[in-house]
Amino acid sequence: MRVLGIETSCDETGVAVYDSEQGLLGHELYSQIKLHAEYGGVVPELASRDHIRKLIPLIDQILGKTDSKKRIDALAYTCGPGLIGALLVGGCVGRSLAYAWGVPAIGVHHMEGHLLAPLLENNPPRFPFVALLVSGGHTQLVEVTAIGQYQLLGESLDDAAGEAFDKAAKMMDLDYPGGPQIARFAEKGVPGRFKFPRPMTNRPGLDFSFSGLKTFTLNTVTEHAQANGLPDDQTCADIAHAFQEAVVDTLVIKCRRALQQCNMDTLIIAGGVSANDRLRVKLEQALAKINSRVFYARHEFCTDNGAMIAFAGCQRLLAGETSPLAVDVFPRWPLDTLGAL
Repeated sequence: MRVLGIETSCDETGVAVYDSEQGLLGHELYSQIKLHAEYGGVVPELASRDHIRKLIPLIDQILGKTDSKKRIDALAYTCGPGLIGALLVGGCVGRSLAYAWGVPAIGVHHMEGHLLAPLLENNPPRFPFVALLVSGGHTQLVEVTAIGQYQLLGESLDDAAGEAFDKAAKMMDLDYPGGPQIARFAEKGVPGRFKFPRPMTNRPGLDFSFSGLKTFTLNTVTEHAQANGLPDDQTCADIAHAFQEAVVDTLVIKCRRALQQCNMDTLIIAGGVSANDRLRVKLEQALAKINSRVFYARHEFCTDNGAMIAFAGCQRLLAGETSPLAVDVFPRWPLDTLGAL
């Protein structure tokens, strides 16, 4: 089965073609980072309009590149969670193409796409495993026994890790998106100058909370601000280092706890924050001590992309699932409500 995947949940327009026998044939991605950078975050209406402008040209491009113009067997599109206007763009285009071509279509859960993205690699993890999903407004630990068999172990009670990175970067007047900027600044930081808390690690459970860490960061920035309202560059780098270490350590502690609680030895991390190199290094070091392994997608598949949607959609299509003709999108959609294959 050859599936065209469409991802338009937020600020990236992604398309891909996945073949159940040949694997991923190709993918294209357009990022709206420059469009939203001047606002310091995603503007939903601008995101929707840009998806309208970019989606059809990208589909034409990927169909030509993969020689698939007359060989698509099904469509997969993100139908939630995400920005409702952005989701409607991908959903309407995907469903319309499927109707015109006379092929089935399926709406895909965005976070299931992220969760399954590591399975696209040459050395994929085997079920069962624990998944750390750190994408946009989501920070979740999930016990995964098979595709569609998900049990939520813990999640963020307020700000997600990605949101905390963006807000901390904004405090120091760094560009959007904040995660890569914090990581870049942190490389120049002096370890140990600042000690930030590791929230909710001194109590049982697998939930997260980063709002207090965000406030601690703001207080530190304010305390060391100069006449222009910001600390000097080195102090910003030291704060960025301390902030990143606090987030990474918190995630690592919770991941180890989740593996031990589930009696598993395999972890996958997925989503935009999973591209953070410091997180990858510290997870590998920590899990090696308990004879466990961590898997993740290549960097280009950590952020939103069409490849993960084409792959996830293909798995459900092969199991006989399809979506009705009506285009339904779900801005909020709990992952553990999905049906098992």
